[in-house]
Amino acid sequence: MQLKLEPSPEQIKSEKVYRELGVSDEEFKQVEEILGRLPNYTELGLFSVMWSEHCSYKNSKPVLRKFPVTGEHVLQGPGEGAGVVDIGDGQAVVFKIESHNHPSAIEPYQGAATGVGGIIRDVFSMGARPIALLNSLRFGELKSARGKYLFEEVVAGIAGYGNCIGIPTVGGEVQFDPCYEGNPLVNAMCVGLINHEDIKKGQAHGVGNTVMYVGAKTGRDGIHGATFSSVELSEQSEEKRSAVQVGDPFMEKLLLEACLEVVKSDALVGIQDMGAAGLTSSSAEMASKAGSGIEMNLDLVPQRETGMTAYEMMLSESQERMLLVVKKGREQEITTLFEKYGLEAVAVGQVTDDKMLRLIHNGEIVADVPADALAEEAPVYHKPSREPEYFREFQAMENEVPAVADVEETLLTLLKQPTIASKEWIYDQYDYMVRTNTVVAPGSDAAVVRIRGTEKALAMTTDCNSRYIYLDPETGGKIAVAEAARNIVSSGAEPLAITDCLNFGNPEKPEIFWQLEKAADGISEACRAFNSPVISGNVSLNNETNGTAVYPTPVIGMVGLVHKLEDVTTQSFKAAGDAIYLLGETKPEFGGSELQKLLHGEIFGKAPALDLEVETKNQKQVLTSIQAGLIASAHDVAEGGVAVALAECAIGSDGLGAEVSLEGDAVSALFSESQSRFILSVKPEHQAEFERNTDAVKIGVVTDSPVLTISVNGEKAVEIGVEQMKEAWKGAIPCLLN
Repeated sequence: MQLKLEPSPEQIKSEKVYRELGVSDEEFKQVEEILGRLPNYTELGLFSVMWSEHCSYKNSKPVLRKFPVTGEHVLQGPGEGAGVVDIGDGQAVVFKIESHNHPSAIEPYQGAATGVGGIIRDVFSMGARPIALLNSLRFGELKSARGKYLFEEVVAGIAGYGNCIGIPTVGGEVQFDPCYEGNPLVNAMCVGLINHEDIKKGQAHGVGNTVMYVGAKTGRDGIHGATFSSVELSEQSEEKRSAVQVGDPFMEKLLLEACLEVVKSDALVGIQDMGAAGLTSSSAEMASKAGSGIEMNLDLVPQRETGMTAYEMMLSESQERMLLVVKKGREQEITTLFEKYGLEAVAVGQVTDDKMLRLIHNGEIVADVPADALAEEAPVYHKPSREPEYFREFQAMENEVPAVADVEETLLTLLKQPTIASKEWIYDQYDYMVRTNTVVAPGSDAAVVRIRGTEKALAMTTDCNSRYIYLDPETGGKIAVAEAARNIVSSGAEPLAITDCLNFGNPEKPEIFWQLEKAADGISEACRAFNSPVISGNVSLNNETNGTAVYPTPVIGMVGLVHKLEDVTTQSFKAAGDAIYLLGETKPEFGGSELQKLLHGEIFGKAPALDLEVETKNQKQVLTSIQAGLIASAHDVAEGGVAVALAECAIGSDGLGAEVSLEGDAVSALFSESQSRFILSVKPEHQAEFERNTDAVKIGVVTDSPVLTISVNGEKAVEIGVEQMKEAWKGAIPCLLN
């Protein structure tokens, strides 16, 4: 292959080559000042990836500082591979969510698969064993051939990687809206377990200690993946396929087991996964966090292609690789350990005391850059923010109740909407029972995974209604956290903490930056109300196609602790004769609702209101009643309102139905999306005590005939067989794909 000559430092400046790598004129001037000279092409590459939004959060840092990140149980907040929360008995839960949106838009199978692989490495790089995977996905309507292709391939990629590596994919959420047609969102979350003494950090301490490269060889795949993920998609994006990496779950399984063994060795000083920006980010960040430097000889890096330049090696995002710092003189122990798993572990450099990242290639120094300048001291921008015109228009609108001609027909149509419909077509492709710890499989409010050898379990969920956030980012941000907490509480768990993935459009647009700021305000306020700090996360900006942004979509991943396995609760009705209760107040709120979108084909108006005091009180009543053994089933009221929630409780039950009586305006009573509401069922013998302890109102009874009957103000509004609802609900997504 013909070697391409790299431009000289003078050419880089005179021909403004740096702009092609996403570096602005102003930033290039800063690089010159930091180095006291012009950068060469390799050094420019280091700055371009480390100063990209994907690695530096340069546009979002001012916003991220709003989040509460500490709490009595938080052992590690943002800044490492993943966050860590104490769950008692010397154990902790480790979790994080990350995006792989742009790669999935170009190469959906590998984009999604490597998103899963990357988030797993973030968790085991902390020393934790991954026990569960979740995801949060957004696609256009399943109408176009491309939309269906992206959806099918992304799901296949998630399944392919998770199933092969043997970690159960236990939960997630999927929503469909036209705004995601060109730019799908693929967010992957991993949850792991660890003993306190095994927690490791990605820090390069100890001058003279050895830097070791372990795992797969370095190739030319994924070069500039971080920069590619920091710009919006366009017609030219298809040419960026080389920025998408290829994953190998079997190699990752070996790497996982080897790393979990190596963290037990006192020879290990630090460990970090080579994620976005590969060798560059792992080495620069490990040095910067420890206040030290690193010198590496790139001739020693295992390579799977010939003639690789220093630039290519440092920017490659080849998968299944880790960087380790090991005590000097104990390298052979580590090499032997990795050889046992058929993996390479090679000494490629050492920790220095000069705070520089120094690279040697073909016997020459090819880069000599301050590690802090790449990592901690990347530029931070306070972008202009402006309230959009549409927001003022929507806020001025009254809450109007849509006109519905046939409520029964409307309920069946809502159950067929892909955002509400059964996601069984998706999760049937996932192995969610592998490792046999899954207590609640996909399909209920939250997934639940038991902690072996204890009476405890972890509940986990991903949530975000981006329509509400588009209408009102601050309120929508609160709702995203509240709904996640509602799902956790409905499952019998106490919310612990969240991880977030902030998917937004181009932050250079003041209206988009305003959405980001306001959503962060809402998320922060809700996290404080639920005592659930933000312990990790990811920002994904520039989610736009040809200038049009997706809805602001800050996905919330939440984990909760089930103190006793007997508290685990699901949404389906359990026995005929149980009383059905509604907790929470219903108001005429349809802005951003499934009914509004169904009838008007668009969303407008105000998002549902959220009172965090009411929300916290209602959640507490539900959790306390579950822990007291009073509740048979619990389900939060979300998209589609009370009618859809009742249908879901009946569909999941074993041949049961329900007779329910509601009061007020029929359309609001059935389909409003007011917040802070739960559908609960209670055995007859527990009713009196349950009613003493909650504000819930009895609305009906579970029946042994599989029919859902709902009367409003004494008049029958709905009478549908559960089987008919099940067919509509289960058949919707397969039908759209065919």
